Amino acid sequence: MENTLVDMMSNFLDLSIEEKQEIKKAFPIKTLKKETTLLKEGQIAKDAFVVIKGCIREYSIVDGEEVTSEFYTELQSAANFDSMANKKPSKYYFSCTEDTTVAIMNPEKENALYKKFPHFAEICRVEMEKMLGENQEAFSKFKNASPKERYLNLLKNRPDLMQRVPQYQIASYLGIKPETLSRIRKRILIGD
Repeated sequence: MENTLVDMMSNFLDLSIEEKQEIKKAFPIKTLKKETTLLKEGQIAKDAFVVIKGCIREYSIVDGEEVTSEFYTELQSAANFDSMANKKPSKYYFSCTEDTTVAIMNPEKENALYKKFPHFAEICRVEMEKMLGENQEAFSKFKNASPKERYLNLLKNRPDLMQRVPQYQIASYLGIKPETLSRIRKRILIGD
């Protein structure tokens, strides 16, 4: 598990032993308990997190209610780029929904690694563009879908979430009330 980040990068690059050691030093691995809060609304984000095992939920508080905007699971990056890059207070919380192991990504350490090994910057740029493109496509599909279509899409693309997070958080993520999610699930079961 400790080498997961190195393994991921090895898919794109032939890494030397020195490079592997520097990656491990720059991006420490940490296991966090369920319900650990990694970022709070109002804080300025200093780190990003690559989930090695577990789940991080991104949410905000709107009119006193938690509104889930994303779940980050294995090999996904949880980052508040707006807060980190612009030194702005976060509008979101990041919280572990289960015991979670992460690689902690820090911009200063990342930049130092880019200076020492310039080809890392290219890999990160390509991966960032890929991630942003996927997120843009997913958001576009999501906002144009009905609640039932959103649920079916979630079942198809991320079925593991149904067992990993509470249903009220799934409902919030889908932009519906828990009762509506129950009705949708019931209709799907009876073939409606």
